[in-house]
Amino acid sequence: MPTRPRLLAGIPLLALALGACGGAVPTTFDLTALPGAARSGPARRALVVAEPVGLQPFEADRIIVREPGGSLSFLGGGQWADRLPRLIQARLLQSLENTGRLRSVSRPGDKVAADTLLVTEIRAFDIAAGSREAVVDISAKLVADATGTVVAARVFQARVPVAEVNAGSAANGLDRALSAVLADIVRWVGAAA
Repeated sequence: MPTRPRLLAGIPLLALALGACGGAVPTTFDLTALPGAARSGPARRALVVAEPVGLQPFEADRIIVREPGGSLSFLGGGQWADRLPRLIQARLLQSLENTGRLRSVSRPGDKVAADTLLVTEIRAFDIAAGSREAVVDISAKLVADATGTVVAARVFQARVPVAEVNAGSAANGLDRALSAVLADIVRWVGAAA
């Protein structure tokens, strides 16, 4: 029985050692949706917003840095609040809802009848290390839900300078660049309505 107290005394030391192996917990950053606007005209269309697709690095919750040679790396010390495609989809949904110009805005799994499907692709969502810019590049297509015909298509881009290539500056720059892209997409969807 004398070994039991020694074993219990060693547990805090073991927990401390395991905690040190894991390193620092990264800061979690969120993206913001556009604020609400005064409604202008009747709500005419129901829109379904699909989750954006993108290359494998964009499927994670990590902040990406693109080096001058084109190689990609993950920026230490920070992460997104969710997988990037799901986070962008949520902020796009909220931004479109906040306009008050659509009859409904939903996800594909919501089982809501819609006139149009918004399909997007993340082409860039990273920090360009060489130019120290946050780069957001998203292509979008409006597809008639009944026929599958592409009604309109466009690429939206924004570049915002970042002071430093660290997690806080990168997340802030990417959030500002996404806000510019979201504003353009919302205007485009409204005009196509």
